[in-house]
Order: sequence, then C-alpha cells, then structure tokens
Amino acid sequence: MRMEYPAKVLVAWGEAISGHSGIRDWLIRNGYPELGIFVFALHLKPDARQWLMDHGHPHLMAVIRGIEGDEQALDWLDAHGMQVLRKVAECGGDEAALQWLLREGRRELAMLGLKMWSVKMKIEEDHQDPHKYPRD
Repeated sequence: MRMEYPAKVLVAWGEAISGHSGIRDWLIRNGYPELGIFVFALHLKPDARQWLMDHGHPHLMAVIRGIEGDEQALDWLDAHGMQVLRKVAECGGDEAALQWLLREGRRELAMLGLKMWSVKMKIEEDHQDPHKYPRD
C-alpha cells in the first residue's frame, strides 16, 4: 500500500480535496488515480468508495471512514502500521493528532487532514440544512 508521494503531488491532492476538479482529473489521468478517486469517495460516492477497496487502497478508505467517526477504521489503520494515516484522519477534530503530525515532520499530511475534515464538515452541514434537502 503506497503512501509515499512527492510533495507537489500532495499539494495537488490538497487542491483537489478543496474542490479543484481540474487537478482532481489530472491526478486520475497522470498516475495517481487513487488520489483523484479519493475525492469522490470523500464526497460519499459509493462507486468511488468501492473502487478504492477493489484497487488496493483500503487505507485511503479507512482514512475517510475514520474522519466519519468509524473507530474500527482507525483501529484497522493502527493494526496495519499506519499510525500516520490514523493521525491524518483524526487531526481535524483532535488537536493532539494534529500536533503529533507536525512534530513528526508531516506538515503536508497535517494540512491534508485538515482539508479532508473541513470537506466532511461541510458535507454534514449541507445534509443538515433543511433548505438544501427539504424533508417533505
């Protein structure tokens, strides 16, 4: 399970997570399909979530599930030696996880975790807005 990417790819992934569809599509077409598809999975697209699982990226799906509060996903990351990714999943809601990433020299991943968290909170907010999703 590959999780080592050049810094410029991590920056591009962050831009894709923040909503830049052109960069998301570039990632998909240029050797990083898992990072582009991750963006769709983060936005609750079932086919993208399944793609991550089917194509050898369960760790990325576990990060998303961890952000969503799934403790089993966080435990899975730990059990597979992916403590850094667990901290990425937790850092938006856990100051200690954020500080751990920064202390470990994982600034890019800390920023990615915060972006992921921000996107998930916006999705939650949108789903709770009665004007966007009327209940009748």
